[in-house]
Amino acid sequence: MKTSNQCSQLLLLFAFLISFSSCLEDKCEATRTFVEYEAIFVQPEEFRTDNIEYFESRLLEHPGKIYYYKSTLIINEKYEGIHLYDNSDATSPAYLGFISIPGNLDVSIKDDILYADNYVDLLSIDISNLIDPKLLNRQEEVFNIYDIWDDRGYFIYTKETERSVEVSCEDTNFNNQWFWNGNQIFAETNASFDIGVPSINNNGNSNTGQGGSFARFSVQGEYLYVLNETELKSYSISNLTEPQLLNTIQVDWGNIETLFPYEDYLFIGGNAGMFIYDRTDPALPIFVSRFTHARACDPVFVQDNTAYVTLRDGSRCESFVNQLDIIDITSVQNPQLIKSFDMTNPHGLAVLNDDLYICDGAAGLRVFDKSDLIDIDNNQVEHISDINAYDIIPLSKDHIIVVGDGGLYQYDSSNPNSLKELSFISISK
Repeated sequence: MKTSNQCSQLLLLFAFLISFSSCLEDKCEATRTFVEYEAIFVQPEEFRTDNIEYFESRLLEHPGKIYYYKSTLIINEKYEGIHLYDNSDATSPAYLGFISIPGNLDVSIKDDILYADNYVDLLSIDISNLIDPKLLNRQEEVFNIYDIWDDRGYFIYTKETERSVEVSCEDTNFNNQWFWNGNQIFAETNASFDIGVPSINNNGNSNTGQGGSFARFSVQGEYLYVLNETELKSYSISNLTEPQLLNTIQVDWGNIETLFPYEDYLFIGGNAGMFIYDRTDPALPIFVSRFTHARACDPVFVQDNTAYVTLRDGSRCESFVNQLDIIDITSVQNPQLIKSFDMTNPHGLAVLNDDLYICDGAAGLRVFDKSDLIDIDNNQVEHISDINAYDIIPLSKDHIIVVGDGGLYQYDSSNPNSLKELSFISISK
């Protein structure tokens, strides 16, 4: 006959065997596929040259921001430079050439002087003769958006390769979205970890240009405003060729990405909200208020007493939100949310006449009658679904320009209920 102590020992042994058996059955066997990415670095001496090169032709492969100056259409080739088109006839834009500006993402123009980022530097370029651009001025270390590695230079972005690896669930990197392995980067398929920075808004003057809603630069009169990760910088451009830094203003500790000037204010879109600055003193914009929203990338467009903000996921902003926020700015000191609407993956936006145009990513271009802001989602009047759209320029009540993954589209917008395609500039694959 077994004692109670022996029975207890048997029960413990039985429990251990069950537990051990369970562990064997639950042994980790899952894997995840990670794609290898090439890290792109650049040394300062590689881009700090005295010349700006012009080429008669260059393939349009990775269109970035768009800009319009006089009758010239400008399309950024991400990190490479700008394509130039004569757009006098919107039904048949004529290619003029390509200006190579390594590391370029943004431009702004006044009186034939083009301001452009050259990785971390700010350039002033004379484009009075488009086929013979001349570098007039370079200001070094204006932008701090890239990490610098002492031995390899600035870490600019990552480029997907055709290589991939399988990672077991026993690997410490299994639950990561991406990880370093020596000098290689591996990321989950479709992961968003690129450090690239998301164009400039029209101030109504014919001697400056007009761009979309993803702005980091803006020329206003004799002043140039530039966003730099967490800072707003104001420059005097009374001497067009040599911008003079006037003030550097700390805006937020998170990323600020888009700049929209409207009347005497600057509306800044950031990961954590919309910031409003008064530029009554244009040299020193003063903080007025902030509208806080969920963490997301958010271009801003303003008309009258209303601000329109899009928030999206699938970006370095680490957001899970896809929506349109409509904000009452009758009192700029106290912006109030009117209503939020679900969207698919909204990017750039614009207001033209009585309509709101939203580039909704892979869901295409949507047009809404905005006469009833509370019910705007039920008043969609046009939807072009077969384009992947991310930014827009309204040139006039009869003409809009839209850029997307496939290239650049121009539409006759005289009837917003039925947009008519005028021309299409395709990317090269």
